[in-house]
Amino acid sequence: MKIETFVIGMIGTNCYLVSNTDTRECVLIDPAVYSPEITGHIRREGLMPGAILLTHGHFDHIMGIEGFLKEFDVPVYAHKEEQALLKDASMNASADYGRSYTYPGASYVEDAEVLELAGMRFQVLYTPGHTIGGCCYYVEEEHVLFSGDTLFRASVGRSDFPTGNGRQLLDSIRKKLMVLPEETAVYPGHMEETSIGYEKRFNPYL
Repeated sequence: MKIETFVIGMIGTNCYLVSNTDTRECVLIDPAVYSPEITGHIRREGLMPGAILLTHGHFDHIMGIEGFLKEFDVPVYAHKEEQALLKDASMNASADYGRSYTYPGASYVEDAEVLELAGMRFQVLYTPGHTIGGCCYYVEEEHVLFSGDTLFRASVGRSDFPTGNGRQLLDSIRKKLMVLPEETAVYPGHMEETSIGYEKRFNPYL
């Protein structure tokens, strides 16, 4: 597995390109905006996109979906509880940032479901709190977690947006993420990488 980080969009979102170095297949996680740089990189490297994964439906994680779909015809996955945000520009906050954006075409997944994509296994961990349908993607074989805006380095996601809930967020992190192996590398929606072990020791919110 190769993980490449592209910081894109007005909020500085981490968009991850996750590729299988054996098959040259790849998956894109949280496309904040359409990026010709990412498209060009995919083509230059001879990669074959297989899916777009969404950790949640806020505008700064979804507004590049349709641009990428024009280039690559792939399915888009999100947790089933996130349908409302993906379909409502006021709830996903895009209406507050200059351009209303919705995406109703996602395929919806459930907690503990395993998506076999690009020769890799992405397990869905339902972690509501930042939004009602927020989730993380865990690749057990690689000891990797894509945490979206649920867990950050020494911090946690906000819970004051529509459908957010602070108590639910902390409960999700403690019950779903802190039980993972300490060596699990955590790739969050913003800021730098961390690990489960580091967060157990140094995250003041936990």
